[in-house]
Amino acid sequence: MRLKELPLDFQQALPILKMIEDAGYEAYFVGGSVRDHILGLPIHDVDIATSAYPEEIKSIFKHTIDTGIKHGTVTVLMGDNSYEITTFRTESGYQDYRRPDKVTFVRSLTDDLKRRDFTINALAVDHNGNVVDKFDGLTDLKNHLIKAVGVADERFHEDALRMMRAVRFQSQLNFSIEDKTERAIADNAHLLSKIAVERVHEEFVKMFFGQSWKNGLSDFLRLNLYEYCPGFKDNLHELSKLVKAPNVKMIDETMIWTAIGYVLDLHGEELNHFLRQWKVSNKIREDCLLTENQLINFKNKDFDVWKIYKLGITNIPRVEALCELFNVKINIEQIDNIVSEIPIKNSHSMKITGKDVIDILDIKPGPQIGEYMDILEKAVVTQTVTNTYKDLQRYLLIL
Repeated sequence: MRLKELPLDFQQALPILKMIEDAGYEAYFVGGSVRDHILGLPIHDVDIATSAYPEEIKSIFKHTIDTGIKHGTVTVLMGDNSYEITTFRTESGYQDYRRPDKVTFVRSLTDDLKRRDFTINALAVDHNGNVVDKFDGLTDLKNHLIKAVGVADERFHEDALRMMRAVRFQSQLNFSIEDKTERAIADNAHLLSKIAVERVHEEFVKMFFGQSWKNGLSDFLRLNLYEYCPGFKDNLHELSKLVKAPNVKMIDETMIWTAIGYVLDLHGEELNHFLRQWKVSNKIREDCLLTENQLINFKNKDFDVWKIYKLGITNIPRVEALCELFNVKINIEQIDNIVSEIPIKNSHSMKITGKDVIDILDIKPGPQIGEYMDILEKAVVTQTVTNTYKDLQRYLLIL
């Protein structure tokens, strides 16, 4: 197969390929960028593979960075762009089921493509647009199949995270997993416990951002990957509720984790502990707790302008999406009207400060200052008083 026209991202990088080839080496566009272009999807990163060794690449280009030179990767800076160029290589000895113990640089593109995870990612394109397809990846793209390169068991023993990548690609591309690859995932699911939580977390979240996240999640559960993730073992029934839920797009990572916490019936410190196990950031954990409280309030019809404000106005679109996901009946127009009429977005918008309170009441600093500020903030939010220094001062004096 030959591409009718190279995408703009490839065209901009052609001088890189030309300089490498002029020096007597081979160079190709490889991996996800090739796959995405053939599928008509946006290209995110342009990766280049070459028969030139790292030191040879550094001798060809003036401006380089040793980003992963032990594994053959050198970043070349050209104009406003940077490109990762990786030497053809073979790998062996994956004792931690993630990283190779030994990397050997080779001159053969075929040997390099053999080590890749799935056939749809084992494609290369030369400067003329000719596609190199050694493992029938083009057929699998056409048939919407995710299939391991070579023996699936070997690929997953080399890098167990590839099993998570399979369900992530399934979700993102709306593909199916090929039968032998699927069986190998089920057989090797236990190896996922060898992988750092941070890496599993990354793939898990990407899966939920895919167009077909319910398909990815369904196989994540069916192939037993869930059993080797924090807090999921013995929770198949609860997690399956998400597969049966409406196909609502996930707004952000906070929505994803709030939805999971909700079906697992985790609240407060239990939810916080679960999210810590998954290495979720402090900010997202904080937002999850607020979002879940808001969701429960909406479910119980227990909300007013002050409760909505205290749990975060910015959380409202996420909570409304979660209500749709879990069939919680709410009057969105009513809630949006309440939010739109709140005079301030947060406490930083108040026209009076704690120092002002001290001066106005002529009192010493202490916990009572925060209590006064809360009273004033609630008065502004409920429109009992306008948010001006003069009105707030007057209100404070009659408390």
